[in-house]
Amino acid sequence: MQPFILSVDQGTTNTKALLVGADGRPVFRASSPLTLHHPRPGFVEQNPEAIWKSVESVVAECLAFLAQSRIGSINGISISNQRETAVAWERATGRPVAPAISWQCRRSAALCEKLQPYSDLLRARSGLPLDPLVSATKWAWMLQEISGLVERAIAKEICFGTIDSWLIYRLTGGATHACDTSNASRTALLNLREATWDSELLGIFEIPSQALPEIKPSSGVFGICTAIPGLHGTPIVSAIGDSHAALLGHGAPGPGTIKATYGTGSSLMTLTPSFPESDARLASTVAWSAGDVVQFAIEGNISMSGAAIGWVGKFLGLADPVSDTLALAETVDDASSVFFVPAMVGLAAPHWDTYARGTISGLNSNSTSAHLARAAIEAIAFQVRDVFQAMEAAAKVPLPNLHADGGATRNDVLMQLQADLLGRPVVRSACEDLSALGASWLGGLALGWWRSTAEFASLPEQPTIFQPRISTAARETRYDAWQTAIRRTLLHPEAQ
Repeated sequence: MQPFILSVDQGTTNTKALLVGADGRPVFRASSPLTLHHPRPGFVEQNPEAIWKSVESVVAECLAFLAQSRIGSINGISISNQRETAVAWERATGRPVAPAISWQCRRSAALCEKLQPYSDLLRARSGLPLDPLVSATKWAWMLQEISGLVERAIAKEICFGTIDSWLIYRLTGGATHACDTSNASRTALLNLREATWDSELLGIFEIPSQALPEIKPSSGVFGICTAIPGLHGTPIVSAIGDSHAALLGHGAPGPGTIKATYGTGSSLMTLTPSFPESDARLASTVAWSAGDVVQFAIEGNISMSGAAIGWVGKFLGLADPVSDTLALAETVDDASSVFFVPAMVGLAAPHWDTYARGTISGLNSNSTSAHLARAAIEAIAFQVRDVFQAMEAAAKVPLPNLHADGGATRNDVLMQLQADLLGRPVVRSACEDLSALGASWLGGLALGWWRSTAEFASLPEQPTIFQPRISTAARETRYDAWQTAIRRTLLHPEAQ
């Protein structure tokens, strides 16, 4: 009987699961869709119970596969998850006290304005910008808006957590309230150097420490599953933010290698050889931790990438917003001077303008819906180049290519366009679920399957490489036009 890790990847629009063997290869995949709710402009939230139900669904599929195939058993559970999304629940019952506030949500923008005098301190301590993206602003909003929540949090009746914490709590039947260092580093409450909750940052956001989870290494035992009969007694052996897990899935490359995860939003990340220097355009973060070793990285976040394609599809009234938009885009060779800047929830790295809003520019009498669809694909590649350039400057080493993963990378047009706009090869992973795969490898490390993350480089990988095809002059002409579109979008362009 073969040993397997059940790796759950809880994302924004889907929860997925992989069964991964001791050779590092997945043998089965399950997926369950999720819904985002937009109760008011700028508000984005999800039902925490629906998230849990989606996890139960994919786990059931994996257990059914093993029961039918009889090829092995599950030795450990790994978790990768959408980051910054904030959950609050009752410690005694596990019942959510509010919807989960999505990482995309901008409801805490006014609170960020109020706390602006602390922005430099926040970046120095946590490595993050003061932005509605970070989890701390979302919990602070809950504490202000939900009657009695402050008192209950101080009395240890309430748990705050990122999605990894929520799932660990539910899987262990409430026995464990914990998160890993990578997810903790996305809250803006972690002292990045010390890898502990920072009392001064807690005071700034007025968040009671009693409500926060224990911080644990990304690779290691978080608790024992008791909530799902088929997994009863199985240890949770890793937890990590999805973008960080994807970097591991590329084989844990060292500094000088950069990856981009193309999902609802996008994340570019590269490791740093030591504690990262502060850069106003980017974020410093914990990549992962194992034992006493903490690996640092710099990151650039894009709020809307794949989501931009879905938005255009809905805007155009297409039956299947994503698939139909992609098909429509393929009917034209380019966007014919049309530019779409998907700043519907503001612009993140490298601009960090929470009040920027989406624009469509460059329209002429020959513009069609197909050109707008194509512009949505091009917007992803342009935004990635924006962040890539900032990261290359911050890393102070050449970045010779871009490793790519995530659902949107299945689109060859996007991948070729990305190579053309970067002027660098794009190396697309063969694995569609790299976050789940990377998390499983961390779990295997905890189970003793591998001795260090360095061994991940020898695990199976069969990438597709896209080489640049256009001239430098053509590339820079297109990028200059994109920069003009960005300036039209920014609320305060003169400050950028």
